[in-house]
Parts: sequence; C-alpha cells; structure tokens
Amino acid sequence: MTTYLITGANRGLGLALTQLLAERKDNIIATTRSMEGAEALQKLAAYYPDTVRLFVADVTDTQSVVAFKAAIGNSELDVLVNNAGTIGPKRQSTLDMDFDGFLETLNTNTLGPLRVTQAMLPLLRMSAAPKIVTISSRMGSMGNAESDRIAYRASKAAVNKIMQALGTDLTAQGIATLTMHPGWVRTDMGGSDADLSIEDSIAGIIQRIDGLNLSNSGRFLNYNGSLLPW
Repeated sequence: MTTYLITGANRGLGLALTQLLAERKDNIIATTRSMEGAEALQKLAAYYPDTVRLFVADVTDTQSVVAFKAAIGNSELDVLVNNAGTIGPKRQSTLDMDFDGFLETLNTNTLGPLRVTQAMLPLLRMSAAPKIVTISSRMGSMGNAESDRIAYRASKAAVNKIMQALGTDLTAQGIATLTMHPGWVRTDMGGSDADLSIEDSIAGIIQRIDGLNLSNSGRFLNYNGSLLPW
C-alpha cells in the first residue's frame, strides 16, 4: 500500500483526493489547518479508520509543521501532495493591494509547500519510490499576462520556481517531483462557473501521480497530462 500525505485535505480537491485514495485502500495522512470546519474530513476518517489518519497542521507555521512531523512519527512516506492553499485577499490588483493579505497568500501558497517538503524529506527518503506533488496553477505561468488576482498569481509563480528548483535538487537524489495545474474546478475556491468537475480533475491528478517516476520528474503539467510552460 502507498502512503500519502495530503495537506489541506478538509475541503475541495484535498478532500476529494483523500476520499478516492481511501476507496482504493491507500494509506492517507490527511491534514487540516483546524478541526473547525473540517467535519466532512472527520467523517471520512471515521469511515476509513484503518487507512485515513487525520492531523492538524498549519502550513504557514513552522512550529505547527514541526509538531505535526513529531506526531506522525518516523514512518515511511511515499507521496507528499502539497495541496493546501488560499485564493488570497479581496483586494489584490497591481493598483490596489492588501499587502498583509498578499504576505499571508505567499506564506500559504509559496512557503507552505517548501516548509512541509523540507520537514518530510527524511520520511520520503525511506520510501523506495518517493514522490512530491504540488498543486499549483497555470495562473502562475510567466507566459500568462492576465492581471486579476495578482497575489494568487504571484504566489503560484513563486512556488512553481521553487518546485522547479526542487526537481533539480531532488531528482538527483531519487525523489521524483511534479507541479500540477488541477484545471478550473468547481470548488469553493474555483466557484460554480468553473468548467471542470472535482471528479474529472481528481481522476487526472491521480493518473499523473501514478505515472510519475524519475524519468519524467521535474515537470509542470495540466491535470490531463499536457505540458505547461513555467
């Protein structure tokens, strides 16, 4: 059985990914920033007590991540899915920016995945085929000049660069990496006008994760497998 760690598993893509993996009997370490508002995840963990373990971990807080690492113990981890994220503040244009909100967005979407990845590396190195998957967005691609939600876009551009560099550093160490655009998905973050169902997005994400290895490591992919420009 493959052991996954999924951050931000309390809603949206993270919750759907946790459920799908639980149904196929993988082991899942699922995290949420707080138990408040995580009722659906708690029910899922109760329904799959042998495969889903639920923990509190705030990816924006180094001490929280350290405490979480201590709580899960020194056990092998096969796949880390950096999923936790935020859309950012209401005011986030180049002409009118909530700077505190911008910093919070960067801490969650950019530093959060790096913070968790560094903490989990010892556990990933115990696996025979370790993988790190980061849910990003093509909104962060430097080839996309649209300017709405610029705090979100900038945070995703920054995490893309970090994950590109991690691919350079970790592939040589036997750890495969993948950065993914999940599509525009009908979730709380994506909104009801999005063109993709959670089910279709998750099916594509799982297929990409299952197919990830050292020979195709270090790429930025769409959920459907097409290559995206950094």
